[in-house]
Parts: sequence; structure tokens; C-alpha cells
Amino acid sequence: MASESAAPQTFDDLMALLHERRPVLTRSQRLLADRVLADPEGVAFMTISELAAAVGVNEATVVRFATTLGLEGYPGLTRLCRMRLREQAQLLNRFRTLEQLGSDGGDLLERAVALDRANISRTFARIEPDVWDASVQALAEAPRVHVMGLRKCHAPAYLLGYLLRMLREDVVTVSAGVGTLTDELRRVRPGDCFVSLAIHRYSSDTVRAASWARKRGARCVALTDNAASPLAASAEHVFYVDASGPSVLRSLTGFTSLVQALAGGVAALLGQEVRSSLLREEELLEEFGVYDDPDRRP
Repeated sequence: MASESAAPQTFDDLMALLHERRPVLTRSQRLLADRVLADPEGVAFMTISELAAAVGVNEATVVRFATTLGLEGYPGLTRLCRMRLREQAQLLNRFRTLEQLGSDGGDLLERAVALDRANISRTFARIEPDVWDASVQALAEAPRVHVMGLRKCHAPAYLLGYLLRMLREDVVTVSAGVGTLTDELRRVRPGDCFVSLAIHRYSSDTVRAASWARKRGARCVALTDNAASPLAASAEHVFYVDASGPSVLRSLTGFTSLVQALAGGVAALLGQEVRSSLLREEELLEEFGVYDDPDRRP
């Protein structure tokens, strides 16, 4: 794999280059790319032998990997990782106390609250304004929106679909029921918006569906946990969501907050259309007696 473009100057440039070249990377190079994308802070201070051992390749492979990206060997790779670390330093310092509380013993409830505060704050701090604007526009204006999240990510995916259906027409939550995934994907059209949600370990159906939707011409938005996620490779716009938890169970609080914020952004963009839609919704709810009303009780 020869270097065909200018050497990356920032870690964001490096991420973009790795995603672009992923289809032609060797297996060893993909392992290295995944490690760099998932843990740039760790790679920043690893020796070449430590990274090689962590990934299971030899040192010469690490050097070739760096030079084929246009970097000045392994020092060039660690330099970009350290740049990312400096960019995140202020944010990391802000939440050092919270993360420490989450890592040492102590009360489980306190730890859960502290970690979820950090999850929300770090998730929103990493949102790029152009990614936010483009995603909200796609969710508001695409002919149809398809939302897919399975297993643990079904809950925030369902919430996003539910909220969007209150605001606009033609929103579908892809459930991937037994034998129905292909039926649901058949309705995806060029120009639609396809939203995928997944964290490690990533649902294979969600990964395949998101990739297929992108090839189909849909505008793809991904909510996932890190840059090495397979959803990041197929999405046009990516939100990275922190999911640290106080135990073996990862937290979806960051996903829930982001989903609600996205729905709020769509409501603000659609303006008067939303007010009309919500009024019709209220009329239907009232007519069908969906919610408990003390005045109707016998």
C-alpha cells in the first residue's frame, strides 16, 4: 500500500485516512489501525515493541504501517496520538475527579452518578458543529428516516424513533425481527436518513444494515462508542458516545441524552410544522383516552 496522499497533519486527518484505506489494509495493518483509533492515548506513550506485542505483530510491521501512511516512521504516529491527547487534556482534567470516583471503590450509586455525568459531558464536548447541523438537517428533511439499534442499543433507538415520529412523518424503527430485516431494508431509498446505534460488541445485523444503506445512497448517521467501530466506517456523520459504567454493564445514559438532543434539534428546525403535528397528536391522544384521566374514573 503506497502513500498516495499528503501525510496526515492531525489525528483527525489520520482517522479519515485509516477509514478511507481500511478496505486495502492487510489483517495486521487493520489490527494496528483499530488499536490506534480505539486508544490513541495509550498508543501515544507506547514503545514500538509494546504496541507490536499488544496487537500481536512484529516491530517491522508497525514501522511499515506508519510509513505507508506517509508518516516519519513510528515517531510520526505517536506524535499525532500525543496531539490528540493534548487536545483532550482540558476535557480529561475537568473530569479527572469524576473518573477517579468511578474507578476506586466506594458507594455504587455515587460511582454510577459520577460516571454518567462524565459520559454526558464528554459525549457532548466531542460533537463537531458541522456534524450536528448536517445530522439534524438529515433527520428533519430526509424523505424517510430509518433508525436501527439492536440488543442493548434497542432502547435509545426506540426512543429516537418515537420522538421523531411525534415531530414528522415517515419515521421507521428497524426491529430486525425474525426473517424481516431484508423486508425492512428494502424500503430504504436514496436520500433517506439511516441512523444506526451500536457499542462494542457490535451487532452484526446493525453493521451490515448500515453499510448496505450507505451503498443504497442513504444519508447515514451513526451513534457509537469509538472511532474503531465498524459503524464509523460506513457513516457520513458519526457521534462518539461515552458509555462507561460502574460495573461490567456499560451505560446508555450518554446515548439517551444525545438522542433527546437530536430530537430537540429537529423540533427547532421544523418550527411551526412541529407545533401542528403535536396538536394533532394531542387530539388523537385525547380522543382515544390513551392516558389516565382522573375525571374519567368511575
